[in-house]
Amino acid sequence: MSLSIGIVGLPNVGKSTLFNALTKQSVPAENYPFCTIDPHVGVVPVPDSRLQKLTAFSHSRKTVPAVVQFVDIAGLVKGAAEGQGLGNKFLSHIKEADAIAEVVRVFEDKDILHVAGKVSPLDDISVINLELVLADLETVSKRLANLTKDAKAGKKEALAEHAGLEKVRGTLEAGRLTQGDPVSEAEAPFIKQLHLLTQKPILYVLNISAADPNKGLTFETKESPLRASPYVEIDPIFGTGLDTLITKAYETLGLITYFTTGEDETRAWTIRRGATAPEAGAAIHTDFCDKFIRAEVIQWNTLLEAGSYAAARERGFVRTEGKEYIVKDGDVMEFKI
Repeated sequence: MSLSIGIVGLPNVGKSTLFNALTKQSVPAENYPFCTIDPHVGVVPVPDSRLQKLTAFSHSRKTVPAVVQFVDIAGLVKGAAEGQGLGNKFLSHIKEADAIAEVVRVFEDKDILHVAGKVSPLDDISVINLELVLADLETVSKRLANLTKDAKAGKKEALAEHAGLEKVRGTLEAGRLTQGDPVSEAEAPFIKQLHLLTQKPILYVLNISAADPNKGLTFETKESPLRASPYVEIDPIFGTGLDTLITKAYETLGLITYFTTGEDETRAWTIRRGATAPEAGAAIHTDFCDKFIRAEVIQWNTLLEAGSYAAARERGFVRTEGKEYIVKDGDVMEFKI
């Protein structure tokens, strides 16, 4: 499953350093704005101790982890929505990502310039989120203008879309992200097709410094987006927090893992949370979806506790599930077609 999380932030907050640490790829990380002009993509294995335990259990010759895709996007600046810096290009790259990892700098370092002249994580978040809001406001306003004629003519679809987008525009004009805005079932598809930046899930990434005595800065105020959103502290230079970031990114994308295991291979398969058994089978091959009959399912830890597949079956731990089964994170599955 190819879903990506875009690493965004102001210049010189450590985005490319973080990307290098995550992927071990060599992209420029110099101390000046707009160092990263084109997005770089890195596929990163998801740390998962269950995979190693299942490999040992099955004496597998090969182990294949789940992965998450990170995209390193050049630094946003205030005014990006109006084309400042390389704003339009950067915002279009963000639009292609499925979620956003918003990197903010928490540490002080006189040798690393901050574009605003001071380190203020909440100010950085406000600047970035405002640019996302302004970009979406332009998108929504243009679409509403194109809908006016059909809405006035009373066309059903145009009226539903117009109503939904008016709600979204109200949120954006108030300077707020549109995540979680209540919309009707009829309005939702029209909003989804615009791929709005403020609809994307956001993971806040706090770039601390392990050597900075002020790293424990407290900024979870009532107004802070960190009170209601997932965040993680990382130090890309010392390598701390990276595994947590990868796992949180995976969760932010709405992904879970199921496993197949045997002597040849133990593999972690990536699916969207809420996927049915046939949809999970499609991750392996479309035949496992199209020709699905049933799946044998057991949770990974129950299988290990049983000691073998044979013992698990004897004790009734292996279940037979049909097309309606919603796959759970950590399921070990065998598909029958």
